[in-house]
Amino acid sequence: MKIENVKDAVLVKQYINGSEKGLEVLITRHKQRIYSFIFSKVMDRDITEDIFQDTFIKVIRTLKKGKYNEEGKFLPWVMRIAHNLVIDHFRRNKRMPKFQSRNDFDIFDVISDGEESMEYDMITNQMHEDVRKLVEELPADQKEVLTMRIFKEMSFKEIAACTDVSINTALGRMRYALINLRKVIDKHNIVLTR
Repeated sequence: MKIENVKDAVLVKQYINGSEKGLEVLITRHKQRIYSFIFSKVMDRDITEDIFQDTFIKVIRTLKKGKYNEEGKFLPWVMRIAHNLVIDHFRRNKRMPKFQSRNDFDIFDVISDGEESMEYDMITNQMHEDVRKLVEELPADQKEVLTMRIFKEMSFKEIAACTDVSINTALGRMRYALINLRKVIDKHNIVLTR
C-alpha cells in the first residue's frame, strides 16, 4: 500500500514510533486546508506562515510527549490548535480580526444615514457591548459556535471541524444560541437599534 493511502491515525502512530515520513505525509496532506483556514482569519501571508509553523511545532511536541489521544481525528485536532493560536495572535495584538460580512446577516449592521456623529459612535459601541454581554450569558457550547459564526465568520463546516462535532450539531447549537439570545433580549427588554 502506498503511504499516501495510509490513514492519518496510522501515520501518527508511525511518527510516534520514530518514522519522520509519517509526519511529512500528514503535513503535506493537510497543509492547504490548515493554511487556508489560518489565512482566512489573519489575512496576512507572513503571519499565516508563522502560525502554521507554530501549529506544527505544537503538534510535534504533543506527539513526542505521548499526549495525543484524538484517535482517528487528526485534522480536527490540528485545526483546533491552529484556531487557538489564531486567537492567541489577536489577543497579543489586542485587536479582533477584521472580517467582511460574507452573506446573510451581520449582527452589527446598523443603517447609516451618512452623518457619522459622536453620538452614533457611542450608541453603536454601547450596542456592541450589550450584544457581547448577552452572548456571555449563553451556555459555553452555544457561545462558542455563535462567536465562531458571527464574530469570526467561519462556515459551519469549519466550526464542526474545530469543535469536533457534526455539522448538524453545530447548526443546532447556533439555532439554540439565537433562540436563547432572543429570550434574554425579551427578558431584559433590550432594544438593539439606534
